[in-house]
Amino acid sequence: MNSAVIFAGGTGSRMNSKVLPKQFLKVYGKPVIIHTLEVFENCDEIDEIIVVILQGWERYLQCLLEQYRITKVKKVVTGGETGQQSIYNGLKEIRDGVVLIHDGVRPFISSQLIKENIETAKVNKIAITCVKAKETLVSVEDNKINGVLKRDISYIARAPQTFDVSLLKLAHKKAIEDNNFSFVDSCAIVKHYFPESDFNIVECGSENIKITTQEDFYLAKAMFSLEEDEQLYGFKRGDEKK
Repeated sequence: MNSAVIFAGGTGSRMNSKVLPKQFLKVYGKPVIIHTLEVFENCDEIDEIIVVILQGWERYLQCLLEQYRITKVKKVVTGGETGQQSIYNGLKEIRDGVVLIHDGVRPFISSQLIKENIETAKVNKIAITCVKAKETLVSVEDNKINGVLKRDISYIARAPQTFDVSLLKLAHKKAIEDNNFSFVDSCAIVKHYFPESDFNIVECGSENIKITTQEDFYLAKAMFSLEEDEQLYGFKRGDEKK
Protein backbone atom coordinates (compact mmCIF):
# COMPACT_ATOMS: atom_id res chain seq x y z
CA MET A 1 0.00 0.00 0.00
CA ASN A 2 1.31 3.44 -0.96
CA SER A 3 -0.28 6.13 1.16
CA ALA A 4 0.06 9.89 1.39
CA VAL A 5 -0.49 12.02 4.47
CA ILE A 6 -1.14 15.60 3.42
CA PHE A 7 -0.67 18.14 6.18
CA ALA A 8 -3.02 21.10 5.85
CA GLY A 9 -3.21 22.28 9.43
CA GLY A 10 -1.65 25.73 9.20
CA THR A 11 -3.55 28.94 9.89
CA GLY A 12 -1.73 31.11 7.36
CA SER A 13 -0.62 33.77 9.85
CA ARG A 14 2.41 34.69 7.72
CA MET A 15 0.12 35.07 4.71
CA ASN A 16 -1.93 37.69 6.60
CA SER A 17 -5.12 36.15 5.23
CA LYS A 18 -8.05 37.38 7.30
CA VAL A 19 -10.70 35.12 5.75
CA LEU A 20 -9.26 31.72 4.82
CA PRO A 21 -6.32 29.59 5.97
CA LYS A 22 -3.56 29.62 3.35
CA GLN A 23 -4.31 26.11 2.08
CA PHE A 24 -7.77 27.25 0.95
CA LEU A 25 -6.71 30.43 -0.83
CA LYS A 26 -7.37 30.28 -4.55
CA VAL A 27 -4.48 30.50 -6.95
CA TYR A 28 -5.03 30.11 -10.66
CA GLY A 29 -8.68 29.20 -10.21
CA LYS A 30 -8.41 26.53 -7.50
CA PRO A 31 -7.61 26.32 -3.79
CA VAL A 32 -3.93 25.59 -3.20
CA ILE A 33 -4.66 22.30 -1.47
CA ILE A 34 -6.70 21.08 -4.45
CA HIS A 35 -3.77 21.74 -6.78
CA THR A 36 -1.66 19.59 -4.44
CA LEU A 37 -4.20 16.82 -4.00
CA GLU A 38 -4.79 16.54 -7.75
CA VAL A 39 -1.17 15.52 -8.29
CA PHE A 40 -1.54 12.64 -5.82
CA GLU A 41 -5.02 11.80 -7.15
CA ASN A 42 -3.65 11.44 -10.67
CA CYS A 43 -0.57 9.44 -9.70
CA ASP A 44 -1.21 5.74 -10.36
CA GLU A 45 1.18 4.68 -7.61
CA ILE A 46 -0.84 6.35 -4.84
CA ASP A 47 -3.50 4.09 -3.30
CA GLU A 48 -4.93 6.34 -0.61
CA ILE A 49 -4.68 9.84 0.83
CA ILE A 50 -5.19 11.00 4.41
CA VAL A 51 -5.60 14.75 4.90
CA VAL A 52 -4.83 16.36 8.25
CA ILE A 53 -6.81 19.57 8.50
CA LEU A 54 -7.15 22.54 10.82
CA GLN A 55 -9.88 22.02 13.41
CA GLY A 56 -13.19 23.49 12.30
CA TRP A 57 -12.44 23.24 8.57
CA GLU A 58 -13.20 19.56 8.08
CA ARG A 59 -16.59 20.07 6.41
CA TYR A 60 -15.24 22.85 4.21
CA LEU A 61 -12.56 20.50 2.91
CA GLN A 62 -15.07 17.70 2.33
CA CYS A 63 -17.10 20.03 0.12
CA LEU A 64 -13.99 20.85 -1.91
CA LEU A 65 -13.16 17.17 -2.32
CA GLU A 66 -16.62 16.54 -3.70
CA GLN A 67 -16.53 19.61 -5.94
CA TYR A 68 -13.20 18.70 -7.52
CA ARG A 69 -13.84 14.94 -7.50
CA ILE A 70 -10.89 13.94 -5.36
CA THR A 71 -11.67 10.27 -4.72
CA LYS A 72 -8.49 8.87 -3.16
CA VAL A 73 -8.92 10.77 0.12
CA LYS A 74 -10.03 8.00 2.48
CA LYS A 75 -10.19 10.09 5.62
CA VAL A 76 -9.96 13.67 6.84
CA VAL A 77 -8.56 13.95 10.36
CA THR A 78 -8.17 16.90 12.69
CA GLY A 79 -4.68 18.22 13.39
CA GLY A 80 -3.00 18.34 16.78
CA GLU A 81 -1.35 21.15 18.72
CA THR A 82 1.89 20.87 16.73
CA GLY A 83 2.80 19.80 13.22
CA GLN A 84 4.43 16.69 14.66
CA GLN A 85 1.26 15.69 16.50
CA SER A 86 -0.82 16.43 13.41
CA ILE A 87 1.27 14.13 11.24
CA TYR A 88 0.94 11.36 13.82
CA ASN A 89 -2.85 11.79 13.79
CA GLY A 90 -2.77 11.09 10.07
CA LEU A 91 -0.22 8.32 10.37
CA LYS A 92 -2.44 6.39 12.79
CA GLU A 93 -4.94 5.90 9.96
CA ILE A 94 -2.43 3.92 7.87
CA ARG A 95 -1.71 0.25 8.47
CA ASP A 96 1.42 -0.63 6.51
CA GLY A 97 3.48 -0.07 3.38
CA VAL A 98 5.05 3.21 2.35
CA VAL A 99 3.83 6.65 3.38
CA LEU A 100 4.62 10.00 1.78
CA ILE A 101 4.41 12.99 4.13
CA HIS A 102 3.63 16.14 2.18
CA ASP A 103 2.52 19.74 2.66
CA GLY A 104 -0.90 20.77 1.41
CA VAL A 105 0.61 24.09 0.34
CA ARG A 106 3.36 22.53 -1.76
CA PRO A 107 1.61 22.00 -5.14
CA PHE A 108 4.55 22.09 -7.58
CA ILE A 109 5.43 18.42 -7.48
CA SER A 110 5.07 15.78 -10.17
CA SER A 111 3.95 12.17 -10.44
CA GLN A 112 7.54 11.31 -11.35
CA LEU A 113 8.83 12.79 -8.09
CA ILE A 114 6.23 10.80 -6.16
CA LYS A 115 7.21 7.60 -8.00
CA GLU A 116 10.92 8.14 -7.29
CA ASN A 117 10.13 8.63 -3.60
CA ILE A 118 8.12 5.42 -3.46
CA GLU A 119 10.72 3.37 -5.33
CA THR A 120 13.54 4.62 -3.10
CA ALA A 121 11.61 4.09 0.14
CA LYS A 122 10.58 0.56 -0.83
CA VAL A 123 14.24 -0.39 -1.16
CA ASN A 124 15.79 1.72 1.61
CA LYS A 125 12.82 2.55 3.93
CA ILE A 126 13.59 6.28 3.71
CA ALA A 127 13.49 8.81 0.87
CA ILE A 128 13.86 12.54 1.49
CA THR A 129 13.11 15.01 -1.29
CA CYS A 130 15.87 17.62 -1.44
CA VAL A 131 16.93 20.50 -3.64
CA LYS A 132 20.58 21.36 -4.14
CA ALA A 133 21.57 24.58 -2.40
CA LYS A 134 22.38 27.35 -4.85
CA GLU A 135 23.92 29.65 -2.26
CA THR A 136 26.14 29.21 0.77
CA LEU A 137 24.43 27.93 3.92
CA VAL A 138 25.64 29.14 7.30
CA SER A 139 24.69 28.34 10.89
CA VAL A 140 24.09 31.35 13.13
CA GLU A 141 23.99 31.72 16.91
CA ASP A 142 23.61 35.01 18.80
CA ASN A 143 23.56 36.81 15.46
CA LYS A 144 27.03 35.47 14.61
CA ILE A 145 28.07 32.91 12.01
CA ASN A 146 29.61 29.88 13.68
CA GLY A 147 29.72 27.55 10.72
CA VAL A 148 29.82 27.56 6.92
CA LEU A 149 28.67 24.52 4.98
CA LYS A 150 30.35 23.50 1.74
CA ARG A 151 27.98 24.39 -1.05
CA ASP A 152 28.82 21.32 -3.16
CA ILE A 153 27.48 18.99 -0.45
CA SER A 154 24.63 21.22 0.78
CA TYR A 155 20.99 20.38 0.10
CA ILE A 156 17.71 21.73 1.44
CA ALA A 157 15.16 19.17 2.62
CA ARG A 158 11.70 19.62 1.12
CA ALA A 159 8.74 17.28 0.58
CA PRO A 160 7.49 14.70 0.08
CA GLN A 161 9.39 12.82 2.76
CA THR A 162 8.75 9.12 2.41
CA PHE A 163 9.14 6.26 4.88
CA ASP A 164 8.33 2.70 5.70
CA VAL A 165 5.15 3.12 7.76
CA SER A 166 6.35 0.97 10.67
CA LEU A 167 9.61 2.91 10.94
CA LEU A 168 7.94 6.32 11.02
CA LYS A 169 5.29 5.17 13.50
CA LEU A 170 7.98 3.81 15.81
CA ALA A 171 9.89 7.11 15.70
CA HIS A 172 6.72 9.00 16.62
CA LYS A 173 5.94 6.62 19.48
CA LYS A 174 9.45 7.11 20.87
CA ALA A 175 9.00 10.88 20.71
CA ILE A 176 5.69 10.59 22.58
CA GLU A 177 7.36 8.46 25.25
CA ASP A 178 10.04 11.16 25.59
CA ASN A 179 7.38 13.91 25.62
CA ASN A 180 9.34 15.52 22.79
CA PHE A 181 7.16 17.44 20.34
CA SER A 182 9.82 19.81 19.00
CA PHE A 183 10.73 18.09 15.72
CA VAL A 184 10.25 20.30 12.67
CA ASP A 185 9.58 17.51 10.17
CA SER A 186 9.51 13.75 9.67
CA CYS A 187 13.12 13.61 8.53
CA ALA A 188 14.24 15.18 11.82
CA ILE A 189 12.29 12.81 14.04
CA VAL A 190 13.47 9.65 12.25
CA LYS A 191 17.07 10.90 12.13
CA HIS A 192 16.97 11.55 15.88
CA TYR A 193 15.75 8.08 16.84
CA PHE A 194 17.36 6.08 14.05
CA PRO A 195 20.61 7.96 13.32
CA GLU A 196 22.31 4.95 11.75
CA SER A 197 19.67 4.55 9.05
CA ASP A 198 20.47 5.44 5.46
CA PHE A 199 18.67 8.64 4.48
CA ASN A 200 18.58 8.49 0.69
CA ILE A 201 17.62 11.64 -1.14
CA VAL A 202 15.42 12.19 -4.17
CA GLU A 203 16.45 15.38 -5.89
CA CYS A 204 13.79 17.87 -6.96
CA GLY A 205 13.89 21.20 -8.73
CA SER A 206 13.71 24.64 -7.17
CA GLU A 207 10.09 24.97 -8.32
CA ASN A 208 9.02 22.71 -5.43
CA ILE A 209 8.16 25.62 -3.15
CA LYS A 210 5.98 25.77 -0.04
CA ILE A 211 3.43 28.59 -0.26
CA THR A 212 3.80 30.22 3.14
CA THR A 213 4.11 33.98 2.64
CA GLN A 214 2.47 36.57 0.41
CA GLU A 215 5.60 36.55 -1.74
CA ASP A 216 5.26 32.78 -2.20
CA PHE A 217 1.63 33.22 -3.21
CA TYR A 218 2.45 35.71 -5.96
CA LEU A 219 5.33 33.52 -7.13
CA ALA A 220 2.98 30.54 -7.31
CA LYS A 221 0.52 32.51 -9.44
CA ALA A 222 3.32 33.31 -11.87
CA MET A 223 4.53 29.70 -11.92
CA PHE A 224 1.06 28.35 -12.72
CA SER A 225 0.75 30.89 -15.50
CA LEU A 226 4.11 29.90 -16.96
CA GLU A 227 3.36 26.22 -16.59
CA GLU A 228 0.24 26.60 -18.70
CA ASP A 229 2.32 27.89 -21.55
CA GLU A 230 4.95 25.20 -22.02
CA GLN A 231 6.61 27.09 -24.82
CA LEU A 232 7.33 30.01 -22.53
CA TYR A 233 8.05 27.83 -19.48
CA GLY A 234 10.54 25.74 -21.44
CA PHE A 235 9.98 22.47 -19.58
CA LYS A 236 7.30 20.48 -17.79
CA ARG A 237 6.94 20.30 -14.04
CA GLY A 238 9.51 17.93 -12.58
CA ASP A 239 12.04 18.36 -15.38
CA GLU A 240 14.13 20.89 -13.47
CA LYS A 241 16.71 19.45 -11.12
CA LYS A 242 19.06 22.38 -10.79
